[in-house]
Amino acid sequence: MNAAKTAKHNTEGYLRMYRQMVRIRSFEDTANQLYLSAKMPGLTHMYSGEEAVAVGICEALKVTDKITSTHRGHGHCVAKGADFKEMFCELLGKEEGYCRGKGGSMHIADQSNGNLGANAIVGGSMGIATGAAFSAKMLGNDDVTVCFFGDGATAQGLMYEVMNMAALWHLPVIYACENNGYSEYTRTDEIAAGSITARAEAFGIEAHTVDGQDVVAVNALTQQLVERCRKGEGPFFIELITYRYHGHHVGDINREYYRSKAEEKEWRDTRDPITLFGRYLTSEGIVSVEDLDAMQAEIRADAAAAVDYALKAKYPDASEVNMHVFAA
Repeated sequence: MNAAKTAKHNTEGYLRMYRQMVRIRSFEDTANQLYLSAKMPGLTHMYSGEEAVAVGICEALKVTDKITSTHRGHGHCVAKGADFKEMFCELLGKEEGYCRGKGGSMHIADQSNGNLGANAIVGGSMGIATGAAFSAKMLGNDDVTVCFFGDGATAQGLMYEVMNMAALWHLPVIYACENNGYSEYTRTDEIAAGSITARAEAFGIEAHTVDGQDVVAVNALTQQLVERCRKGEGPFFIELITYRYHGHHVGDINREYYRSKAEEKEWRDTRDPITLFGRYLTSEGIVSVEDLDAMQAEIRADAAAAVDYALKAKYPDASEVNMHVFAA
């Protein structure tokens, strides 16, 4: 099937992927303004620029499939089906948040949609994801788990422990490495020797590299690997080449000492995943530029309304301080 026929066949799915990417960008733009206006406590890590990764992968999953996330996890949360109001309530510490305001940006979770949670520890969710895949296999269902992590996490020993177990037991897990070129403030090629995919291949795990700015390519590959996981052929490893537009976190503003403004501009101008996919959709006659503009305006309005709601929402009562705290 050629590209044009594929596009026509997948019209509904493609429009949903575009909408989901715009929802992530709008959420992040709004969250950034919350921080800059001193309305949001703590720091957050922007996902802008990497939208095609989260959406391309999560659109290949069922609601019951699981994901684990990172400190840069808003995009994964939105892509797996999260609601703007509950997300903003969580970031602002309100009781209507997904974790009743206790998780915040770096520990947000949405169990109802299979999101087992973000994790502030680099690579910290790898064991959780592998455990979820082990659970699915033991229970005999066909659920698949995707473990998101950054290129910096490939230096964590936990990754090698869990990949060894996953390979030995043929677990239905996909390790998705979002290689955005930087590990905090250092270029990845300065901290990671050799090939990232070769690390997985050393355990006999089939590994792939894909353009993380191309949502169609990401989705097509993920669909194939997810179906193979359901047949017992896992695990798999994907390296997704992508880029974060903002600094490591919202306070990382003067970052010229480790990457140039020219580099950032080039990625925004030539490799933006939303712009690229929008051009594809209009060139194939799936939707007009005016329709895409209207969709973006609608989503921005939704984000603004959700923030307004969250700012007015109640904080949890002080009596909840010990609620949901586990003690052995």
